Amino acid sequence: MVNAGFYLKRFYTIVRGEVLVLPSRIIVALFFIILLGLPLVSQNPYLIRVVILTSIFAILAASWDLLSGFTGQMNFGHALFFGVGAYTSALLNIHLQISPWGGVPLGAVAAVLAGLIVGIPCLRLKGTYLALTTMAFPIILMGIVFALPDLTGGELGISGLRRLSNSLLGNYYIHVVAMLTLCTIMWKITDSHTGIIFHAIREDELAVRASGINTTRYKLLAFCLSGLFAGLSGGLYAHYMRIAGPSTLEVSMSFSVVIWAVFGGLATIYGPVAAVFILFPLLEFVRFWPEYRALIFAVIVLIILLYMPEGLIHWVRDKIEKECPRCKIRNVATRNTCRICTAALD
Repeated sequence: MVNAGFYLKRFYTIVRGEVLVLPSRIIVALFFIILLGLPLVSQNPYLIRVVILTSIFAILAASWDLLSGFTGQMNFGHALFFGVGAYTSALLNIHLQISPWGGVPLGAVAAVLAGLIVGIPCLRLKGTYLALTTMAFPIILMGIVFALPDLTGGELGISGLRRLSNSLLGNYYIHVVAMLTLCTIMWKITDSHTGIIFHAIREDELAVRASGINTTRYKLLAFCLSGLFAGLSGGLYAHYMRIAGPSTLEVSMSFSVVIWAVFGGLATIYGPVAAVFILFPLLEFVRFWPEYRALIFAVIVLIILLYMPEGLIHWVRDKIEKECPRCKIRNVATRNTCRICTAALD
């Protein structure tokens, strides 16, 4: 009881001193609580399915931001990693009878190898040339899929995969907890020394190289890390939908990821996650208006790009918080002095 009381008091101190001091952190905490507690309120199969798919695509969007948002390596072929993870896990499950619990991580390893294959020849390219080159890789892989129908199922894909769990709640918590965990890991990577170098490469790669840092190694690392998390999302998607098909490699998948990231805010990790949780359910819930579905999506994205060019999350955060000009710590927008150094806030 003494130990339990000590840890509860310590937990309360951390929550009060680190979480409750900023509105953005309170929103993140509420996001965790709502997702984990949703099945206690409703177990509607359709709602559960939408949240699961949203969680999977949130991992994919955050993985793109880890590469393109932080290092500036514009990847228009991110569906390659997603498709490699999906197909690898599916092939292992169908042909070698490997459990999804083993197939999904192995699919992620295959996606890391794909990151190496893509990253090495693309390291010399920048801007438009890099974007177009990366876009070609999933198209090439799709051609290979169509050329080997006996192995890959061709246009029909590979179906009949086993799920990670046979229960509704089991699938829900597996995918939601995986999303929360993986996105937190990605955020911690970007908040580390490695993340600082990623950001510096995006801002001025020449200056970073001049300071003695091997930028080639870090850009290749970014490709591999991005492939790892995108491959995990692809494997989760394939086993939840019980099929891995050419749709996982389509160009539209890559462009959807870019739209989610830009909508939420680049170089944040949580921005693309928030964008997916706004846009994907919205498109699902307006399916009964098929003629207006694409129009609603386009109008919303256009409004964000016109009036919030840095992304929705950046705009919201700037409205509810202020950065101290002296110590760069963020404070509630209503404060007049910094909570750390007491400097006057503009």
